[in-house]
Amino acid sequence: MEWKNLDTLKTYQDLKNVKKVNLPEVMAGENGAKRVKYYTVPMAAELSYNYAAKAVDEDVLKALSALAEEAELAEKFEALYNGEMINTGEKRLVLHHLTRGQLGEKVMADGVDKREFYKNEQRKIAEFANKVHTGEIVNGAGEKFTTVVQIGIGGSDLGPRAMYLALENWAKKNDSFKMEAKFISNVDPDDAAAVLNSVDVAHTIFILVSKSGTTLETLTNEAFVKDAIEKKGLNPAKHMIAVTSETSPLAKSDDYLDAFFMDDYIGGRYSSTSGVGGAVLSLAFGPEVFARFLNGASEEDKLSKEKDMMKNPAMLDAMIGVYERNILGYPSTAVLPYSQGLSRFPAHLQQLDMESNGKSVNRYGEPVSYVTGPVIFGEPGTNGQHSFYQLLHQGTDIIPLQFIGYKNSQWKTDVDIQGSTSQQKLGANVAAQIVAFACGKKDENLNKDFKGGRPSSIIIGEDLTPESLGALLAHFENKVMFQGFVWNLNSFDQEGVQLGKTLAKKVLSHETDGALAEYSKLLNI
Repeated sequence: MEWKNLDTLKTYQDLKNVKKVNLPEVMAGENGAKRVKYYTVPMAAELSYNYAAKAVDEDVLKALSALAEEAELAEKFEALYNGEMINTGEKRLVLHHLTRGQLGEKVMADGVDKREFYKNEQRKIAEFANKVHTGEIVNGAGEKFTTVVQIGIGGSDLGPRAMYLALENWAKKNDSFKMEAKFISNVDPDDAAAVLNSVDVAHTIFILVSKSGTTLETLTNEAFVKDAIEKKGLNPAKHMIAVTSETSPLAKSDDYLDAFFMDDYIGGRYSSTSGVGGAVLSLAFGPEVFARFLNGASEEDKLSKEKDMMKNPAMLDAMIGVYERNILGYPSTAVLPYSQGLSRFPAHLQQLDMESNGKSVNRYGEPVSYVTGPVIFGEPGTNGQHSFYQLLHQGTDIIPLQFIGYKNSQWKTDVDIQGSTSQQKLGANVAAQIVAFACGKKDENLNKDFKGGRPSSIIIGEDLTPESLGALLAHFENKVMFQGFVWNLNSFDQEGVQLGKTLAKKVLSHETDGALAEYSKLLNI
C-alpha cells in the first residue's frame, strides 16, 4: 500500500482525457428516465444513493473506478479500521468506526481492546441514563431531572445537536422522548444566558464535553453555568457530568456526578457515535434509541468496505466529488436536506468536510499542486429555494448539489390541500429542482434562460429514523475519508484551528502589539 499524491497517479491523467458528459442532453426524455432508474446504489437502513443527475456516464465511472483502485481506497480503509496510524499529523490511530462495530481485526491501543473500551463506556452511559429516567439519580433536592444541556464546542456541539434535532420529532411520535436537550457552545455570553433562561436549572443535568479538559470556550461556559446553579442555591456537582479523556483534569473530579471517557483516537467531528453524542442522545431519547442509531452507522460502514466502487455508495459519492472538484473545477458543494429534522445537518457536514479536507499539504507535510476539499454549505428545502437557489440556478459558478429526501414525514400528520399533501408538495419540489438544475430551460429573454448542466445527487429514504440517521452520518464520514485518501491528505487533524486560539490567549493576557493590539482596543478588551 502506497500513499501518493493525486497528480502522480496514471489513472488521474487518464481521467482528464475522458469525454465530458452533456448533462442536459443525457437527462432529457427517455434517456433521463433510464438514468434515474439505473443510476442508483442501495445503502443501509432503506436508503439509496441516486446519481442520475451527475455529469457522469459509463466511461467516466470506469475511469473513476480505476482511479479508486490505483489510489487503493479500499485497502487504506481496511488499514484504518484495523488500527494502523492513519492520523500522521498527530501520530494517532483513527477509531471512530469502532464505536459502532468491529469491522476487522481486534485493535489494541494503550494496552486495551479499544472496541471493548468503547462498548464499556456505552454501557456505563446507558446505565446512567436509565437511572436518571427512573429517578434513581436525582438532583440535590431529590427530584427528577427533566432537561439535559450539553456544554461543548465544534464537534462536541455540531454533530450531537444535529442528531438530536433530527430525532426529536421521531422520538415524540414514537413515545421515546425522555428529556428535552439544549446546547451551549458559543463563548458569547448571550448563548449560555439564553439557554439558562429557557430551562428550569434546578431540574437540569449538564454535560461538560472536553477531551482535554482545557478547552477555553467550554470551560468558560462551564463557569457561567456553575455560577447560575449556585445562584439558585444548588450544588453544581449534583447537576453536572463530564465526557472527557481518562487523563484530563475532569476525569476524577468531585465536581461531577460521573465521568464518561473518550480518547485521542476519535476526532471531535467524528465523535457523534462516541460518548460525546451518546450521553446527550441516551438521556434525551433512551439508550435503546442511541443503540439503533449506532446500528445504522455500523451497517453503512460495512458497505464502505466493498472494494467495487459501484457497490460502495460512500466511495462512489466521494469519487464523483473528486471528479467535480479536480476535473470539472467546481469549488463548492451545497447540501440540501428536504427534511426539517435535518435542519442542522449541513452545519455538521460543513465542519466534517472542511475541517478534514481543508488542507494544502499532503499527509507528509508537503505542498500539493491540486485543489482539495470544497466549500460546503446548505439549508433545508424548501427554505433554501427562496434564498440562495437563485445563484445555484443562474449564477456564474456551477455548484454541485447533494439533496436528501424522505418519502414519509416523521409525525405522519398531514392534510390534503389543493389535491396533494404537504409531504407530496415537499417531494414534488425535490424532483422539480433536480430536473430544473440538470436540464434548464431555454428562453429568448436571457433573464429567464436557464442553461442547466447543474449536477446533483440525492439520498432517498423511507423515513428519518435512528437507523437511517446513523447510516446517513456514516455515509458522509466515509465519503470525506475516501476523498482525503485520494488527495493524499491527513483528514484527521485540524491544525488550522489552532493559530487563532493561541493569539486569543495572548489578547486575554494583554501580550499584544501591532494590529493585534489595535483590534483588541477596538473590541474593548
